[in-house]
Amino acid sequence: MWWKMLYLLLLTVFLFAENTASQNMRPALADNSVNRTTTTQSQPVVAQGLRDPYETIIGGGDLLKVSVFGVQALDEQVRVSAKGYVSLPLIGDVHIAGLTTGEAQSVIQHKLVEGNFMVDPQVSVFEMEYASQGVSVLGEVQKPGVYPMLGVHRLFDVLSLAGGMTPKAGSSVTLSHRDNPAEPRNISLGGDVAKASAANIEVLPGDTVVVSRAGVVYVVGDVKDPMGITMDNGSEMTVLKAIAMAGGANITAALNASKIIRRTKQGPQETPLELKKIMSAKAPDPKLEAEDIVFVPNSAAKGAAKRGLEAIVQSATYLAIYHPF
Repeated sequence: MWWKMLYLLLLTVFLFAENTASQNMRPALADNSVNRTTTTQSQPVVAQGLRDPYETIIGGGDLLKVSVFGVQALDEQVRVSAKGYVSLPLIGDVHIAGLTTGEAQSVIQHKLVEGNFMVDPQVSVFEMEYASQGVSVLGEVQKPGVYPMLGVHRLFDVLSLAGGMTPKAGSSVTLSHRDNPAEPRNISLGGDVAKASAANIEVLPGDTVVVSRAGVVYVVGDVKDPMGITMDNGSEMTVLKAIAMAGGANITAALNASKIIRRTKQGPQETPLELKKIMSAKAPDPKLEAEDIVFVPNSAAKGAAKRGLEAIVQSATYLAIYHPF
């Protein structure tokens, strides 16, 4: 009987060793009870707040190479779906969009272990093609769009890729980081070289850059060249300067019946102007704000000074649409 007991003992040891080796070195045999679609097991919590901001983030459309050391059958080239999933052998669909490659490796490793497919798999994820690593450049630039960009670049490099700023560009740029879009950063360019150098900050893949539009004031009515005037970066615009840029008032203008129309939350508001006194330096030259309208009526038409606000605003709108500045 002793030989039977020895046989059973050896068989038990053999089966235990075979099971351990199969879990360590190769995936388990196909089991009909395994769900090959989306797995529902819990996955490790990824501490995204601690990640390196310079790391590349996986996005929809990216092509990945997923490998498991020692198990060639699990090597796969997969493309991330629009919803952020990849389909892998044994564990099915895994959501990895928004993760770094290191974080994706941890998630895949966790699912292999939790599904009892392997004991200690060594997983690697490599980005072969990037479809989502770009910087969005919007606003007053020559060529708005999304520009593929890996690694760290500077703000001026990004603006150069977009063809530079348009003549209508303002002095401020808004930068939204991919990991913190709720807190955009405002950068003032200005005309000072020292300040401009300080504004040349780092831009990361996935960031959004928006170039503001410069303020515009409108001069309408009895002037030589009614127009919209772009306010230069960092400069002030006054009533006399605006009228001078519009070619000056005509001799038929009712100077003291002029007015400033300013758009407010409560609607357009009028401010009377005594241009004769302002032009003779007997009254201060009022400063203008963006979207102000300077209206100079015609003295020949008695009703011109009482022209409705709506008609004046429409005149400024016409200039903005049909007379680019």
